[in-house]
Amino acid sequence: MSTDAPVKLTHNEDIKAAIPTLAGTLAATLTNPAADHFSDDDNQFLKFHGSYQQDDRDLRKTGKKYIMMVRGRIPGGVMTAQQWRVFDLLATSYANNTLRITTRQSIQFHGILKSGLRAVVQGINNSLLSTLAACGDVNRNVLAPPMPAFTKAREEVYADAYRVAMALAPQTKAYHAIWIDGVQLDLEKPENKNFVDPLYGKTYLPRKFKIAFAIPPLNDTDIFTNCLGFIAVVENDKVVGYNLTVGGGMGRSHGNEVTYPRLADVIGFFTPEKIIDVAKAVLTIHRDFGDRTDRKHARLKYVVAERGVDFIRNEVNQRAGITLAPAKPYKFTSINDLYGWHKAVDGTWFLGLFVETGRVKDVPGFTMKAALRQVADKFANIEFRLSANQNVFLAKVSDADKAGIDAILAANGVKTENQTTVLHAAAMACPALPTCGLALAESERMLPGLLDRFEKLLDETGLGGEEIIIRSTGCPNGCARPYMAEIAFVGKAPGRYQIWLGGDQAGLRLNRIWKDVIKEADLETEFRPVLTRFATERNAGERFGDWCDRVFLKEQN
Repeated sequence: MSTDAPVKLTHNEDIKAAIPTLAGTLAATLTNPAADHFSDDDNQFLKFHGSYQQDDRDLRKTGKKYIMMVRGRIPGGVMTAQQWRVFDLLATSYANNTLRITTRQSIQFHGILKSGLRAVVQGINNSLLSTLAACGDVNRNVLAPPMPAFTKAREEVYADAYRVAMALAPQTKAYHAIWIDGVQLDLEKPENKNFVDPLYGKTYLPRKFKIAFAIPPLNDTDIFTNCLGFIAVVENDKVVGYNLTVGGGMGRSHGNEVTYPRLADVIGFFTPEKIIDVAKAVLTIHRDFGDRTDRKHARLKYVVAERGVDFIRNEVNQRAGITLAPAKPYKFTSINDLYGWHKAVDGTWFLGLFVETGRVKDVPGFTMKAALRQVADKFANIEFRLSANQNVFLAKVSDADKAGIDAILAANGVKTENQTTVLHAAAMACPALPTCGLALAESERMLPGLLDRFEKLLDETGLGGEEIIIRSTGCPNGCARPYMAEIAFVGKAPGRYQIWLGGDQAGLRLNRIWKDVIKEADLETEFRPVLTRFATERNAGERFGDWCDRVFLKEQN
């Protein structure tokens, strides 16, 4: 007789098993005017439908004001002009009149009251996009390169990304019932009580799952930070196959050494016709071997780290019915977006627009939200493309429409050239306070001012105009991919940050901890001697992150 104690699963696993449709009592709460928020269990189900229940933390001293965040599922970040118009209207009517571009090429709405939640989700669905699986223990939004600058194969890659996104979407009927029909599923009906998703099974994944595509030499999706990645191998403007990457992820917890950021491993090459089989193979490895007893240890990266690359490769081969070939040569050179007007390979134009910390809004003298709405109203045939660096591209612009777009942007104070400084252009931040319940410190509201101070410090140390990739997050979970930055500010407490140094320009190297905590007010005192050394000791053309990795961080050990 076995004496082994039964495995204790997390509470999330219990509620998924109990209600595999993910319906909870969401519909009943939505129609109850006396309820201003959802129960704790329903809050977990809500995530699968693309929403997080939050509260305005600036107002906590006077009591909780519940608000909802809604996130779109926008494969590859591609939107029609009409879809952009819908999102703009929803932000104005139900949210805080801003559109927050995420690091996963999506748009988040903040500040939605429970009474407006169904209208927002339904409006997105009616635009032929969705919020289903934008959050939750499923595959999240699939990333794809937004820029058509280098190869016609970008359209093939986007098509593959879209196919993967659709193939990995959960099949529950609860989404349509709740948000479109406005009815509560009868959870006692056998087809609901015994529902098993054909891909995810009854309890879905242990945690979230992330996928990205990239086309060398641009690594503008930070592909190695994803659970699953596809590096396009292009010959004569055609995709001949993909190098497969598995096991990346950013999330970690302060003081918990068994959690850590990890870069994905490149495990082999396959031809494009097998992409759905390969995607399902890797996802089901996570489904079957991920840790369901500890959500902090539940990501695919830990399966890869602990079981090994050979195990993963063998599982992929068996599940996908293939034999992965050795990876093809590739080279990444940059993670950055291109700003301004550029000619695409198909002869049309595209415009890269810098969006500070991803927040599309209107402020006096700079009404970007209004400008983009006017562009969408007037130029129905262009595409809006969101970048994983939190920016917007206007694509498929004809020669005839270029001047009209310029005029609208200029009238709203939006520049198309010299849009910002190199330091601001390369930076990213997560939203953090006041909306994120996990935030320990400021991020989005802090970073622009910090960058201004940093620029003065660079001028002072003879480094004016130097590009350094700086990212900030309000907590260690890594939503803005801080552990890839040359300098990262990771929140530990109000006004206090852990500092990581040593990432690189191509997204190929993790950074490392330099200081466990500094005060934001001490930025100049902490960084002045380091930057002074860098200015005098660097090799010709050497970047700050490379110098930190080569010299400075080695001295700190």
